[in-house]
Amino acid sequence: MGVKLAKTAGFCMGVRRAVDMVLDIAQRKGKENIYTYGPLIHNPQTIELLRSRGIIPITDVDEIDASGKASTIIIRAHGISPEERKKIKEKGIRIIDATCPKVAHVQAIIKKHVSLDYTVVIIGDREHPEVNGLLGYAYGRGIVVGSVHEVENLPPLGRVCVVAQTTQNMDEYIEIVDRIKAKVPDTVVFDTICDSTERRQTEVKNLTAEMDAMFIVGGRNSANTKRLARISERQGKPTYHIETADELQDIPVNQYEEIGVSAGASTPNWIIDRVVDSIATCQSEKSKNVKKLFKVWVFTVKTDIYSALGAGCLSLASMLLQRLDVKVVNILVTSLFVYAMHTLNRLIDRKASTIIGSFREESYRKHEKAYVAAAIISVIMVLIGSFSAGMNAFILLLLISTFGVLYNTRLLPDNWRFKSLKDLPGSKNIATATAWAAVAAALPQLEVSLSITPAVIVAFLFIFGIVFVRSAISDVLDIQGDRLIGRETIPVLIGKERTNVLLQGIIVALFVLLFISSYLGWTSSVGFALLPCIFFVWIYFILYDRRSAFSGVVQEGILETSYILAGLSSLLWVWFT
Repeated sequence: MGVKLAKTAGFCMGVRRAVDMVLDIAQRKGKENIYTYGPLIHNPQTIELLRSRGIIPITDVDEIDASGKASTIIIRAHGISPEERKKIKEKGIRIIDATCPKVAHVQAIIKKHVSLDYTVVIIGDREHPEVNGLLGYAYGRGIVVGSVHEVENLPPLGRVCVVAQTTQNMDEYIEIVDRIKAKVPDTVVFDTICDSTERRQTEVKNLTAEMDAMFIVGGRNSANTKRLARISERQGKPTYHIETADELQDIPVNQYEEIGVSAGASTPNWIIDRVVDSIATCQSEKSKNVKKLFKVWVFTVKTDIYSALGAGCLSLASMLLQRLDVKVVNILVTSLFVYAMHTLNRLIDRKASTIIGSFREESYRKHEKAYVAAAIISVIMVLIGSFSAGMNAFILLLLISTFGVLYNTRLLPDNWRFKSLKDLPGSKNIATATAWAAVAAALPQLEVSLSITPAVIVAFLFIFGIVFVRSAISDVLDIQGDRLIGRETIPVLIGKERTNVLLQGIIVALFVLLFISSYLGWTSSVGFALLPCIFFVWIYFILYDRRSAFSGVVQEGILETSYILAGLSSLLWVWFT
């Protein structure tokens, strides 16, 4: 029993390029009006997120506000006809061209062959915006063919140039081309179907053969998504074309053992991940034994209980690393603090619609009051626990808790770019790691003295580093959604590749720091026991970017297992040495 996600599911190169261009513009957006010529992609959820950031889709240039305000229009990946481009320029509107390079290549082929007196036959969907744009480059000498049967209706033709809509079904294209060549001997053919489309369709065929049912995720009006669904249906397997995970409630998911998931070229990763998470949850409901344990584990990850347990394990490892007496109150305070801060900030994020698409979204929506009560109780218990540990510990926790609550709170006027601490670029990753390290590493030392020892510095850097890496890897996986909602995490700020280099450096530095500090006696020998924890993170870092059947909640749980491993390995080391 399981769910398998196609490696090719999600944005293709052209769509990703267009979305990135629009998000770059949105980030620098001033007072000008920003429009897209038609919906940027065939995904209503993404369009609404872009609309919330001031990116407005239009279907006609005359819809643009002509009040004198500067306007910019973005040409989407489908491209437009020369006549449409001319009309936009005549209105004095700035154009940013996000036409997919592969579509632009087809446009160039058509333009060249029309000049050589060819009639152009475009194999594709007559109503699709890409095809409409391609027809414009034929200047009246283009014909659209959507099926084999339509070939028989072609008029007598001389020389013919055949091209395809870039998302056309390959099998249908080959069949239509063979018919055209039989009818018109003087035919030149260009295989202009995008290689990404070919791979996606081939993978759906192969995946469908292995699965009991297929779920194709994407907009109802997305041509390439509908084609994927048709390919799956032709394999004789139950196929469901859905837009969001909410539609799974009306589908008997539990009756299928093996489920495959793919998605159209316009479907964002965060929507795909929610579908995979939801299917995995539905399947686990009828499972037994190990599967039930897995369900419990997933529940603890979704509700941040697992994260809180991990924080407690890091507190234990920190005390052992610093040669301090292990006190249960410190472990409880650290766990409850992390739980409270994460829960409160997620509740605020939900109000600001920035938790959208997260695997936690549904749970927070359904049980908001329970989360609020749990967070408030946790904060009270944290302050009581820290007070019992001493005034220094109480003051530290009070300051950090106040900072945590204020992090998402709007402090500055609406016309300022940075209205709250969370708006500071990269602040999320740094603030999270600092708070964890301060509570787990500094708090136990404050009970002993206010002195800063080499051991507390090493413990602080270890916890800061491992939490920062976990946070940044999670944000790399969520980079698409973060860019859509305007959250400037480290990966969004410096890019995925530079983030990977940064994380690689931190992991190596942590390994060296623990080894040297334990070898030289700056800390206890527990530093050696923590090296497997760093190795675990390293292995995950190498593998995390490979698309697999792991859903978002499972990937986050695996990341947080490094915290649990740190506590267990430290405890075992002390017991057996």
